[in-house]
Amino acid sequence: MSTNKKSKINTLLSVTPYGTVLLSFWLVGKGYSLDLQKRYKKSNWLESMGTGALKRSGDDVDYHGGIYALQNQAGLTVHAGGRTALSLQGKAHYIDMAEGRVVLFGNKKELLPTWFKNKNWGIRIDYYTSSFLPADMGFLDLERKNFTVKVSSPARAILECLYLAPKHQELFECYELMEGLNNLRPKSVQELLENCTSIKVKRLFLYLAEKLEHSWLDFVDLSKVDLGSGKRSLVKNGVYIDKYKITVPKEFEKNEKPKL
Repeated sequence: MSTNKKSKINTLLSVTPYGTVLLSFWLVGKGYSLDLQKRYKKSNWLESMGTGALKRSGDDVDYHGGIYALQNQAGLTVHAGGRTALSLQGKAHYIDMAEGRVVLFGNKKELLPTWFKNKNWGIRIDYYTSSFLPADMGFLDLERKNFTVKVSSPARAILECLYLAPKHQELFECYELMEGLNNLRPKSVQELLENCTSIKVKRLFLYLAEKLEHSWLDFVDLSKVDLGSGKRSLVKNGVYIDKYKITVPKEFEKNEKPKL
């Protein structure tokens, strides 16, 4: 390989964090043509991660490295959310991540690329698309070894959990997750609730926060939160809560600790 091409690949690798994916179209935009990418693979500088995706040869890349590329190179909002985001931030200790399930969220119409879906990350990926929360609100940077990725903040994450309940996530699990969130930032909660479009999520969130007597709820101005009209039944044979017009599991009102 010529000195010039070695210089180009060295420049690329010097600014690309270890453990991350390199998207082919992004490389083209940076001046690394498809032909040049093929040469790098042939020279064993890079190796394929699937159609349209590459990595350093021999590099160890996990799903965070894939998400890094989706966020920083493809400009997608795909992120670890729900209980996965809470677990990554130490807010869900009782959940055993060894079960190998990761919850990802993305904005409406954002599809996971084939290379990401077909890659064996060693875990089960559950991906959900939604627009019930703004795509630019309620995130924080999660530090990995060589890079950072955006994940849902605790307040956004619990709202995402409630969005999945009860069909894709147990309400009892949401209860226990909410129980541990005794230090949410009222400003963040306020902003998210005001911009959340799911009436079910907002009512259930406020019901659980009140039930668990979280002190931060006192600093949230509920007059600015639209709770809609009409009843919402979340479970069969439950208890109707008139204040929030929702039907919840009987155990919640018996003051029994839900068992997962």
